[in-house]
Amino acid sequence: MNQRIALVTGASRGLGAAMAEELAARGWHVVALARTVGGLEELDDRVKAKRQPGGGALTLAPMDITNPDAMQHLCRSLHDRWGRLDLWVHAAVHAAPMAPAAHLDGKDWEKSLAINLRATGNLIPLIEPLLRASPSGTALFLDDPRGGAKFFAAYGATKSAQIALAQSWAAETAKTGPRVVIATPAPMPTATRARFFPGEDRSGLADPRAEAARIISAIG
Repeated sequence: MNQRIALVTGASRGLGAAMAEELAARGWHVVALARTVGGLEELDDRVKAKRQPGGGALTLAPMDITNPDAMQHLCRSLHDRWGRLDLWVHAAVHAAPMAPAAHLDGKDWEKSLAINLRATGNLIPLIEPLLRASPSGTALFLDDPRGGAKFFAAYGATKSAQIALAQSWAAETAKTGPRVVIATPAPMPTATRARFFPGEDRSGLADPRAEAARIISAIG
């Protein structure tokens, strides 16, 4: 089977959805993972509406990345079906509301840790063998450098920790693979950004699909 296989975590909206849509348009088979079933179904409808002969397709995976058992089952299923993974795009993120560090909400803090950091740490050991089985296995992380910025305490700290984890993985596998890439998307009119900057003039922001195309082309 020559079709390339991608897993996109956080694929129901924003840049994750745009990544899944762009990869499918380029002929990939995309496993689109998210908790939001409605968002995944809308993504599937868009991909099917635009599909050309010989184009890519989606497998929808309505799962919670914070559930270790579910992620083990997913990776086992990927292995049993394809034996490999050519690309992992990790776009899943929890954007906690902006707040001073001294006023962090406990539930938002725990959710930020669970999604942005713990899930990433659990997924890397599960996904690495699948990427190693591909001659071009690549993991793509999407940076948003808010660490240390005022009022970004929960999001900034956990997102920075996620990227630090990816940087360690990249350094460790630089000679052996899989390839680990960290990209920094341009500001986009996503729901995540709207939570941070409500009322912002969005006319000058980058289109998520255009950013997805740019990043995918850049990593080859």
